[in-house]
Amino acid sequence: MLRCGRFIWQPLRSSLQPFLQRTLHTESGLSPVLLTRARLLAAEHAKLSDRLADSFDALVAKRAGELAPVTFILNEWDNANESILELKSLLEDSETDAELRSLATEDLDSSREALPSLSDRLKKSLIPRHPFADLPCLVEIRPGAGGDEAGLFAYEMMRMYMAFCSRRGLRPAILKQDVEDGPSEDRLSEAVIEVEADGAYDLMRTESGVHRVQRVPATETKGRTHTSAVSVMVLPSFPESGSAMDHALNFEDPTSDYFIDPQEVRVEKMRAGGAGGQHVNKTESAIRLTHVPTNTVVSMQDERSQQANRRKAWQVLRAKIAEARQEAREQELVQLRRGAMGGVARMGRGDKIRTYNFGQSRCTDHRSGVTLHNLDDVLEGGDGLETVMESVRTWMADREVEAMVAEDLAKEEEKKKQLKK
Repeated sequence: MLRCGRFIWQPLRSSLQPFLQRTLHTESGLSPVLLTRARLLAAEHAKLSDRLADSFDALVAKRAGELAPVTFILNEWDNANESILELKSLLEDSETDAELRSLATEDLDSSREALPSLSDRLKKSLIPRHPFADLPCLVEIRPGAGGDEAGLFAYEMMRMYMAFCSRRGLRPAILKQDVEDGPSEDRLSEAVIEVEADGAYDLMRTESGVHRVQRVPATETKGRTHTSAVSVMVLPSFPESGSAMDHALNFEDPTSDYFIDPQEVRVEKMRAGGAGGQHVNKTESAIRLTHVPTNTVVSMQDERSQQANRRKAWQVLRAKIAEARQEAREQELVQLRRGAMGGVARMGRGDKIRTYNFGQSRCTDHRSGVTLHNLDDVLEGGDGLETVMESVRTWMADREVEAMVAEDLAKEEEKKKQLKK
């Protein structure tokens, strides 16, 4: 029902219904394929809601809860589009009086301004949530090519993520910090940061990949710029007891995708390395775990207690195996989409994703294309880093939407071919 100030224009809506159904997406730029998907999900939500009205079922309630945002935003989107078309029809009517025309013009401008935001929200609501999205996470940082300079920048990146998480109250803690032997304490060889907040994985997963740094090292006598690299991997962090988790993520359930058979893990006890002392020389507190089927190795020696190191090592191993299995599933989907549509790809943790150029005080993300000339703020974990990460989240959402549209179009084409036969 159209409302312009104190005016209510009831008859117009019913007369425009056929036209509305045909042209609803024209002002928004939203793909008809995405609209079809949204309406199917909204219809599913309505059926599930009817079932819940008769009797409660936990799985049905969970699915209905997942679909509720799509239904809510779709209703808002429909109302905005219908208002636009009704208002345009009203303004094109020569019999509309001046006062009503003025109010309709204001409402039309307001509805048009709101539509892009609603379209964007509707797109994002259609993207399935990542299975690890609600979990805490582990951030693993390792220097790559570049020698000492890579180790120094890896240390700076560890500080950057610690500061970023602390500013946002995410409770970061250093689970592991190994430094290279030598006079400097800030040449990192490996670090693992635990971010305990729920949803931290979804927030931090933009950082997985190879980070490149370009700067003149302090040891460079001729002023030449060196290029080094640091690898970052964001892993899901499971609670110590998985029994209360959903089946798919319950690592204690042998039928779960994320279960690790202890019989497949080789455990080795070692003496801790690093600085001297009685603990290092005489106590076998360090633990190394090797998952034999995948040859995934995790070692831990930061704690004085062997039991504490064992617990941490299992936490990291479980996270690595779960991430690897999820990546394999995503790659299978990529292959299916590439086979159906061609050209669909994703950036993995081995791809160069970001460059930090000290000479230009520049940070460029190669996925979203965003560039900031405020490198100090980025490295301090400030708003600059949040801006870059948010641009990547938008980029990831857009790529997923494009893949869904292409996949749906390919299915429609396949149906048409089948009908012609």
